[in-house]
Parts: sequence; C-alpha cells; structure tokens
Amino acid sequence: MRAPIGIIGGSGLYQMEGLVLDRSVVVATPFGEPSGPVALGQLDGAPVAFLARHGEGHRFTPSEVNYRANIWALKSLGVERLISVSAVGSLQEAHEPGQLRLAKQFIDKTRHRQDTFFGEGLVAHVSFAEPTCLHLSETLLAEGRELDLPIEGGATYVCMEGPAFSTRAESRLHQSWGADLIGMTQVTEARLAREAELCYACIALVTDYDAWREEAEGVDAASVLEVMHANVDKAQRLLRAVVPLLSHAARTCACGDTLKAALFTAPAVVPREARERLALLVAKYGYGVG
Repeated sequence: MRAPIGIIGGSGLYQMEGLVLDRSVVVATPFGEPSGPVALGQLDGAPVAFLARHGEGHRFTPSEVNYRANIWALKSLGVERLISVSAVGSLQEAHEPGQLRLAKQFIDKTRHRQDTFFGEGLVAHVSFAEPTCLHLSETLLAEGRELDLPIEGGATYVCMEGPAFSTRAESRLHQSWGADLIGMTQVTEARLAREAELCYACIALVTDYDAWREEAEGVDAASVLEVMHANVDKAQRLLRAVVPLLSHAARTCACGDTLKAALFTAPAVVPREARERLALLVAKYGYGVG
C-alpha cells in the first residue's frame, strides 16, 4: 500500500474517528532507523501514513530524533504531501494557548542536527526561501476556518535546539524579532522534506506563552502536555477534513521538482555509493546506478 499523505506527530493522532490502521511497517533507510514503525491505514477511506516523531512513549528528545530516517521512510512509502503536527510556545499575545497556527517561515537556531541528505559525493542546494508548501497550508487554513477552528496562517516559527525551554532573555529576544512561535522540531523536518520533494505544512498547537511574560512562571512540561492533549482534538478534526480532500488530488505546486535546479555535482563524478544511497531522490535526474 502506498500513502500519498503522511502525518508526523504524537501517538494521540492515531485514535481519531474515521481512522482504520491496517499495519505497521519497519522501514530500513540509508540513514539508520526511523523513530518507529510507520502506521499505514485509511482516514475515511483515504490512504495515509502516520509516524510518531518522538517514538513510542515519547522516547527521543528533539535533538535525538532521526529526522533523515523519518522523512526517508515516508518518502519511500509513496508520501507526496507531509503534514506535521507539533506543540509550540507563543511569542505574541495574539497567539493564545489552545489555538492552532500554520507556520509559514522559520528561524533556525538548532546546532546538533543532521538536516540534509546530501554530501559525501553529491551536493545539492535547495531553494528554501518559502519553506512550507503554500497550497497545502492554504488548504489547511480554509478547511480549519470551515470547521470554525481557532486557526490562523502566516506564522514565523523559531526552532531552538532544546530540550530545555527558553530563558526569559532568549524568549524576549525572539519576540523582539517579530517571531510568532517557538518549538524544537519543525525546521529540520521542513528542510529534509524540501530535499525529498515533499509538500510540507506544519499545524502548530499553541500550548503556552513562552518565558517572555514577566508576571508569569516559566514554561513547564506538565502544563504544556495538558494543553496539548486538549488541542489534539482540533488537529484531528482538521486532518479528517483535509486528508480525504487531497488524497487523490494532483499536486500543482513546485514542491515535486525541487531538486531539478538544486543538484550541483556533475553526474559523471558522483561516486556509485552516493548514487545508490540517494537513488530514491535523484535517480530521475540522471544520477541512477544503471
């Protein structure tokens, strides 16, 4: 079974109404093991693939997640559109806990991550000026408003390393930049999704005001989890509306041809090992092993 739509998030998404999971697949990748098996099924009859970002029981920190293996596994199962669901902190009063936001831009403050498939014989420089898929994000926004969900688009997301939450000084700095949200995972997924030629969108579940509020206590995990669990129902409703709508719709954006203008290395000098390792991504551009 091939699933044109993939969803990365927590295991709470697996319990939504209308979802029937058929089987779990352990996918071997050139980049090691994904966070766990990929669950394949149908959401109201539309094929879909689910992957728990942090593993079963939330075992991996944001820096420990094998993002390359996760994106590769979903790509190999036929995913073309990837919807990521993630908890975020708010950097602005207007983004209240319990609301949904769609990330449009990212500021990357990570330091310890493998965030490209390329190197070791094959160089690619993808365009990342617009890091999320406009069409996929617009569809999520339109359907969210149709469902009367508290959702807005166009957010700028600061991606920090973690796993500790922000200092108050960091939080105020990020706020002063005009950023809207802060989290620990999305920019890494977005970079790899772009290299894998997937449409990518992020449903951000606002769980707290980050540490910039003088009168408030700092962020703690217990309060984040409490609001996140309440927000999961909203994300489930949105996914149930969007997945069947897009399941058989052809892509009209440029996401599926990202590598066409990004591959810099002349095919004649690419080592066979690199061709084999990256065949899923580059064989169609003349970098095959045959």
